[in-house]
Amino acid sequence: MAAWNTRHIPHQHGRIAVVTGANSGLGLVTATELARHGAKVVLAVRDTAAGERARDAIRDAVPGAAAEVRELDLASLASVQAFAKGLTADFPTIDLLINNAGVLILGPSRTTADGFELHMGTNMLGHFALTGLLLDALGGAHAPRVVNISSITHRNAHLDFDDLMSRNAYQASRAYDRSKLATTVFGLELDRRLRAAGSPVLSVVAHPGMSRSNLNPRAYQDRGRFERLMARTVLLFLQSSSKQGALPQLHAATAPGVGGGQFFGPSGFNEMRGRGVKEARLGAEAADPGTGQRLWTEAEELTGVTYL
Repeated sequence: MAAWNTRHIPHQHGRIAVVTGANSGLGLVTATELARHGAKVVLAVRDTAAGERARDAIRDAVPGAAAEVRELDLASLASVQAFAKGLTADFPTIDLLINNAGVLILGPSRTTADGFELHMGTNMLGHFALTGLLLDALGGAHAPRVVNISSITHRNAHLDFDDLMSRNAYQASRAYDRSKLATTVFGLELDRRLRAAGSPVLSVVAHPGMSRSNLNPRAYQDRGRFERLMARTVLLFLQSSSKQGALPQLHAATAPGVGGGQFFGPSGFNEMRGRGVKEARLGAEAADPGTGQRLWTEAEELTGVTYL
């Protein structure tokens, strides 16, 4: 059987797709392919000038593409709330929400506008709040899906609920890995709650492997010189293109037969890259329902957004 690729995406005509971080890399590829297959795509980006350039690139690649740019800063709950309010006023139903945006900031610890550690606040808590605020609009659509983007590195992370904001012995790469574990846990716990509520919304998780547009190279820049050199050498051979890296999230968003709670990654060795898509391996902590319940409670308290 031929490996799954963008030619297998069913038509998306009449569907509204929201892609966070759609101005570059995996997000831009994802938005472009959804537009190519007929969806109206909302590019939800912090930098609207970059978003407009991405929109123009999509229209160049896909003449007649329906794409628009809206400002969304996931590091600000006020921005998330304003975005959701404006979006749902214009689009009462939303078919796809792809929580693609992510940050890995090197150097000293930084915080969001609401005082959260930047990786946890942007990568997970911002998307948690956004999803909750858009859930009614998603629930009114036909065959709606939410896709959260994980990372291979989630398997090596641990959620310390006494220090979710990584205030003790901060290291950027570890904080990033922790935020990606939290994102994965969120996606799976969302699936459990959606099914319990009888919702039509599917919650699916995907990771890109080691993509050139991914943040893996940065994860090693706060390590020793030898580690950085080895990482750059290995990544040169192992990283896939953005087009390949985006396949798992496009599959999660569009492929027929996808079920809630599934987790997809590249089809190649150790899920690092591949020309196709397969079900990915979850870390034990990510799959634990108890961890999901605890993180959900924490996220509701931190964001003030409650749902399901």
